[in-house]
Amino acid sequence: MTDPGADDVLAAHRGDVAALQRLVTAHLPWIEAQVRARLSAAARRDGETVDFVQEALVEVLRDGPRFLIDSTAGFRALLLRIVENNLRDRARARQRQCRDVRRERELPCDSVLMLDAPARSVTGPPAQAERQERAAWLRLALELLEPEDREVIRLREWEGQTFGEIGAAVGLGEEAVRKRYARALPRLAQKLELLRRGQWRQTLGDGPVAD
Repeated sequence: MTDPGADDVLAAHRGDVAALQRLVTAHLPWIEAQVRARLSAAARRDGETVDFVQEALVEVLRDGPRFLIDSTAGFRALLLRIVENNLRDRARARQRQCRDVRRERELPCDSVLMLDAPARSVTGPPAQAERQERAAWLRLALELLEPEDREVIRLREWEGQTFGEIGAAVGLGEEAVRKRYARALPRLAQKLELLRRGQWRQTLGDGPVAD
């Protein structure tokens, strides 16, 4: 497979509609097929989730974590994981019907992550740029967690919910949520370390990769 199109990826994040459309045209058929095959029957019944695949893909390409990778297979696999998370978030929001988006913290996405090589250390980077890059790596690592781990960290750290509120949202007791959160944090750290070493394939587990 060839390069997935670094210029289009960067242009899509800058709002270039033509570049965004080229990416959607190139990658939607594979991603849609995987979503239909992988999402549970319950998830498919919930508002016909698969009907929103294209919309979710557009949001991810336009607003999601910025990363470049010299592999169409890898690019699609990472996109698929983030699209599935996007769809799960939509389904949970519909179930709760009371999600307060004002509580969400913005996830910085200015940095572009190069996934084919270990992250390079830079001598004396500006503090703001360094913080943005750390946030970008963390945002991508979060998307690569298993759904249950990702959900509890997202609700706690990005939506600012208490453990009791999270428990009510996911159907668990407060103590069970605390334990899940405590277990999820080291897994997030492991994903982050693998990404920064350039070992992105290991972060996907058994997820599908395009031929």
